[in-house]
Amino acid sequence: MTTFADYDGQKPAWCPGCGNFAILNTLKRALVDMDMEPHHFTIVSGIGQGAKLPHYTRCNTFNGLHGRTLPVATGIKLANHDMVVMAVAGDGDCYGEGGNHLLHAIRRNINVTLLVHNNQVYGLTKGQASPTTPQGRVTKTQPFGALSSQLNPMALAISLDCSFVARAFAGASGLPFLKEMIKEAVNHEGFAMIDILQNCVTFNKVNTFHWYKERVYELEEGYDPTDRVEAFRRSLEWGERIPTGIFYKNQRPVCGKDITPLQKGPLVGHDVFSVNLRQESALFY
Repeated sequence: MTTFADYDGQKPAWCPGCGNFAILNTLKRALVDMDMEPHHFTIVSGIGQGAKLPHYTRCNTFNGLHGRTLPVATGIKLANHDMVVMAVAGDGDCYGEGGNHLLHAIRRNINVTLLVHNNQVYGLTKGQASPTTPQGRVTKTQPFGALSSQLNPMALAISLDCSFVARAFAGASGLPFLKEMIKEAVNHEGFAMIDILQNCVTFNKVNTFHWYKERVYELEEGYDPTDRVEAFRRSLEWGERIPTGIFYKNQRPVCGKDITPLQKGPLVGHDVFSVNLRQESALFY
């Protein structure tokens, strides 16, 4: 039986009080609840404070380039679709450098879970504005305020018909909710994105735990996550009230299901010397 200690990795080097600690511990508890063996689970990340999470988790890991989390996760899932694959990224890493990859991961509907550590700032590279930084916010590198408008990742994902779209809060009140959300996302067949609101104690003095605690609330009982129009409407709610929960989910074809070689089992188990590329070719667009 899997235990919490089975997933213990290196000692975290995050700033004391960072929301990343809560996300890491909640992820481990979700994996233990699912009795997920570490060798059956792979975490992929790019660069950033949130992207250090694989270092602090004992399982299969890949730490790659800034913004390139999802292409690697896609490759791993296609090579071994029996493997449970998760991508972790920060708001800058995923919505900035990796924004193009996010669009196509949603479009392809690769069976991967994405956790986005969203603290509305670049927390590792000294606090410059990220895509989710409010317009006009003064930062270390934007002394006259961020010029670009704030990205709404929830509305973006729902507009693209993402297979599973959720938002969570890394404060104490939101952690039991986050744990159950992670479990549901992992068990969902298709691309699942969870945007996790958290604080940055060093570079974001506005969106603190207290700031979020006064505003976040859970979507009401009876909310229908299959209603795409209502999900999009709720995704636009931000400011004095910020909804959390599973906004939208659907069932549509998963990337890889119609690729002939994959129907014979994971690629990692194929005999490479018997493959006929002319007969078993597959193109991705």
